[in-house]
Amino acid sequence: MKTDLHPAWFPEAVVTCACGNSWVTGATQATIKTDICSRCHPFYTGEQRIIDTEGQVDRFIKRLQVRDQKIAAATSKIESSKPENLQLAEIGLNKRHLNILVEAGVVTAGDFIARLEQGGDQAILDIDGIGQKVLADVKRELRNRDYTLPGGDAE
Repeated sequence: MKTDLHPAWFPEAVVTCACGNSWVTGATQATIKTDICSRCHPFYTGEQRIIDTEGQVDRFIKRLQVRDQKIAAATSKIESSKPENLQLAEIGLNKRHLNILVEAGVVTAGDFIARLEQGGDQAILDIDGIGQKVLADVKRELRNRDYTLPGGDAE
């Protein structure tokens, strides 16, 4: 067995708290300093207090505010990048279907959405030559470009 393996034991070690409380216990150090004890801990005293070291709470709240501002700016940027005058020709429709929609007065994404708001899917399907596939294709393309369509139904 090795000799002098264990640390020295102090049966009369003094523990001193930052609040001024002190007591004697056995330990491997002669004196121990602690920041909090049962005399000043909120659980034992029944009082709640926030210890704000160097403004950490304030810095955290500022970071949350900056994050919220960035999210709001990004959201408004996305909304402003969706012009209602997006030409349906830009979404890659078949030339025949595009001509049918233009003849019916549906030239832009705003016109298409307005038609949907007035009469739902049936308002588009009532246009001669436009079927379910064309309706689904246009709605899918507009959703891919972050447009919000009335009804919110899936294709």
